[in-house]
Amino acid sequence: MEKEPKFKKVADGANDLSLGISMVVAVLLGVGLGILMRDAFGIPWLFWLGVFWGIAGAILNIYKAYEKQKKSLEELANDPKYRDYKAKKED
Repeated sequence: MEKEPKFKKVADGANDLSLGISMVVAVLLGVGLGILMRDAFGIPWLFWLGVFWGIAGAILNIYKAYEKQKKSLEELANDPKYRDYKAKKED
């Protein structure tokens, strides 16, 4: 059996907390990119394109976290310790 790394729980916890931070960073990067494009090309709507890209990046981060959590819960549902609970709940 392979031994878990010493700080695996800490790294997993930091990864879970980073979802909120990554959402803010994605939106700020999009806004910054929009401002740079607007100023570089002189087209005002490029700012809103950057905002859209930032929001889309934040939504993508949420989706990735959701899929990771869903996979984790599916693995837990197949764990032999919880099979009896699953059968009782269906009754």
